[in-house]
This record gives sequence, C-alpha cells and structure tokens, in this order.
Amino acid sequence: MAETLVISMFVVTFACLLAGFPVAFTLSGAALLFALFSYAFGAFDISFVRAMPQRIFGTAMWNEVLLAVPLFIFMGVMLERSKVAEEMLESMGRLFGRLRGGLGISVLVVGMLLAASTGIVGATVVTMGLISLPTMLRRGYDPKLASGMICASGTLGQIIPPSIVLVILGEQISNAYVDAQREIGNWSPDPVSVGDLFAGALIPGLVLVGLYMLYQILIAWLRPETSPAIDPAEFEHEQGFTVWRSIGHALIPPVVLIVAVLGSILIGIATPTEAASVGAVGAILLAGLRLDERRGIPIYAAGLSLIGMLVLSGLFDLRVSRDEIGSADQAAIYGAYVLAAILAWGTIISLLRIYRSGILHEVGRSTMQISAMIFVILIGAALFSLVFRGLGGDDMVHALLSDVPGGVIGAMLIVMLIMFLLGFFLDFIEITFVVVPIIAPVLLQMDINPIWLGVMMAVNLQTSFLTPPFGFALFYLRGVAPPEVTTGHIYRGVVPFVIIQLVGLAIIGLFPGLVTWLPKIVFG
Repeated sequence: MAETLVISMFVVTFACLLAGFPVAFTLSGAALLFALFSYAFGAFDISFVRAMPQRIFGTAMWNEVLLAVPLFIFMGVMLERSKVAEEMLESMGRLFGRLRGGLGISVLVVGMLLAASTGIVGATVVTMGLISLPTMLRRGYDPKLASGMICASGTLGQIIPPSIVLVILGEQISNAYVDAQREIGNWSPDPVSVGDLFAGALIPGLVLVGLYMLYQILIAWLRPETSPAIDPAEFEHEQGFTVWRSIGHALIPPVVLIVAVLGSILIGIATPTEAASVGAVGAILLAGLRLDERRGIPIYAAGLSLIGMLVLSGLFDLRVSRDEIGSADQAAIYGAYVLAAILAWGTIISLLRIYRSGILHEVGRSTMQISAMIFVILIGAALFSLVFRGLGGDDMVHALLSDVPGGVIGAMLIVMLIMFLLGFFLDFIEITFVVVPIIAPVLLQMDINPIWLGVMMAVNLQTSFLTPPFGFALFYLRGVAPPEVTTGHIYRGVVPFVIIQLVGLAIIGLFPGLVTWLPKIVFG
C-alpha cells in the first residue's frame, strides 16, 4: 500500500504543477493531504509531520548558507538595473564585431560575465534580449541563431559561480552526503560546502562557454549568411586608444567584482554568505558610480577599501575578542577600521544616488519577491520530503536504483535521464528541492564524489531553462523579443544549444577530473 501511496502522491503533485497551481502550495498541499489520508489507514506515522517546525528552523531560518541567496539576488538585480550589460555588450561588439560571427561571440562573453556577476537567469535573458537581439537582427543575424545564442548565454548563470542554483544545490548535496555517510556507518564525514561546488563548477562552466563559441565559429564558417561581420567602416572614426579605454571602462569594474566575490571564496578568506555580502555592497557601489561618474572619488575609494579589507582578512587575524593580539594584527585591525569607515562613506553616497533615481525601490522589491518565492518553495518541499520518507519512498528509490543494470553507471544514467525529462515540465527549484533530496543520498551511498554529482546535476538542471515547452528562458525571451522573432524561431534556435549542453554533460561525466581537480587544489 505504501508504494501505491508514494506513486499516487507524485502523480497528483505532477498533475497539479502542470495545471498551473503554485509550486509551494502544491508541494505542501499534496504532502499534507496524503499524510492525513495515509494516517487514517494506519500507513503513516504522524510524527514525521510534527518534525516540520524543526525542519523549517534548521533548514531555512538558522541556515547561514542560505543567507547567500537573497544577497546574490540583490547583487544580480542591482547590476541588471545599473546598465552594466548594455555597456559591456557595446564594448565587446567593438572588439569582436569585425570578425564573422564576432557579435555572437560578444553576446556569449557578456552572457558569461553577467552569469558570473548576477547568477539570475531571468534578469540575464531579459537584459540580453532587450539589448542584443535587436542589434543582432539589424546586423543580419539569423533570428534562430540569435535567439538560441541569447537563451543559452543567459542560462550560464546556472553553472558559472557564484550561482543561486549552486548555493541551493550545494546545501541539498551537503545534507544528502551526511545522510548517506551515516547510513554506511561514517558518523564524522568530511563536510561538502557550497565553496566546493563553486570551485568544481568553474571549469565545466568555462568548457560549456567554449563549446558555445566553437558552435558559433563553426556556423559562421559553414553558413556565413547567418552571422555576418560588422562593416569595418563603422569603426573608422574610432582610434585604438579610445576603443580600449571604453572596453576597460565597461569590463574592469564587473570583472573586479567577480574576482572579489569568487576569489574570496576560492582563496578561503570568506564563506559564500560573506562573499555574497561583498558582492551586494560592490553592486551598490558600481550602480552609484554609473549614475554619476563625474563625482566618483568616494565610490573608487570605497571599492578599494573593500578590496583592502579582503586582503587584510586574508593576511592577518582581525578578531578583536582575543586575550593577546600581536602588534601586526593590532595595526591591521586599526587599518580595517579606517577602511570600513571609507567603505561606509562610499556606500551611503551610492545608496543616496540609487534611492533618488528610484532604482533602490525596484531592486528591493524584486529581491524580496524572488527570495520569498524560493524560501516558500523550500518549506513546501521540506514537508513533501518528510511525508515521502514517512511513506517509505526513500527505501523504494534505493531499491530501484540498486537494481538498475550497470551498477553505479546505470543508476547515474537513469537519474540524469529522469532529471532531464523533468526539466521539460518543471523549474530547477522544484527539481532541486523535491528530486535531489530523494535520489542524492542513494547515489552518494554508491561511493560517488558529491562535488561531481552536484555539478552534473547543475549542468543537467541548466537544460531545464532551454527545453520546450516550459523552458523559462524561452518565455523570458519571448516576452521581450521584437514581433519579427516568432516563438518557432526561439524554439528551433535553442535545439542546437540543448544538444551542446548534453555533450558538455557527457564530457563532464567521462572526465570527472574537470570537476574534482580545482576543489582539490584550492581546498585540499
């Protein structure tokens, strides 16, 4: 009877999601309904539901790692509102536009930088769609190629750190790894952190960007009419120094911010949550600078002080609650106080500029909406997971994957196929919160590297944004695309990039060292 109830709960939940009901309420409602029904027939222990308050406090309210989610969201929305993408695309177009397919490469480079600085797919796709799609069409690019390029580059925020998906997935993988190790008798497993997942995803993300660029170059060579070069006459009036100055002006600030956020995690001087706060403050400073560059001295000083504080925290022990503090550490602490005052001065000036322009209200509202959606889904998924385990669903999954022909490889292929098919209909948040806690502990008991498993899942989840009929990147682009770009253009345009992502997934699966090498070097 328990197996029938578990399968029925999944079927009802899936049907409600396809019918358009809100995800969080569907998950919690279906779980509660089946819990009460099963309890009435003696097939469910209601103590699983009583554990829900502790689960909420443990996984949401007292979890410092998940604090990085609203901070990264704030960082991404702020950068999207500050017109950083528009300037980057214009500058990269000047750099690569003379080449056949160069504008497409520019879109990919800007998409990669936006992915590393925002991590929000919706914001990246909409921004690139508004800025680059009309430009590419005006330059003679094929609508299908342009649409697919923008959608694919927008989804890079799923895999290139810092990414909200990696933060959420890292938390789920960490919990699943602890559960799996306890099941096999290891009560003191080595922890798996979000930083490990960030380091593991960096090289696969760059590999994916390289595959996209290779496809653009190949298409430009085989079918030159689909991606023509920009007329060189448009660049005749621009001198070399002016071009490079504009490129530096557009690229250096976001690149410095990316290095500060990601570098502080990889070097080990900041946790993902602390690095997210650095990114949020850096985005505020960058937005304030873009609004009034003639009075940029306070912003530049604040930005340098932020970098200086990161350097001091890496070189010295800045803790003040110690019995003995050496003279070098004491001097560094005083220096940190001065830098913090300069940072506060520049941040206040930036906030005033952003507030007067009306951007701060929009950013705060968007951050609150996206964060609330994610955490409400997290709570609903927690209840769903508790009821699923109470009905014995985890034992069913374990038995199913253990009996798959091919052992670990067969089980991994089945899981990747299931996640890929679910991506046609469900969002990555739903898959992460519902599917990963169920299948990850079983796979991790088979001696699979947790970082490699997390990155494989992240790349697989990235395709959920591109696969019709419910790929969210397709809907985002459709909402801002000009009338001459049809839905058919968008759908046909993303097919090659879905295939490229599957090729990338196969490469990562065949060469796990692409994932495990950097975390081993950085974190040992």
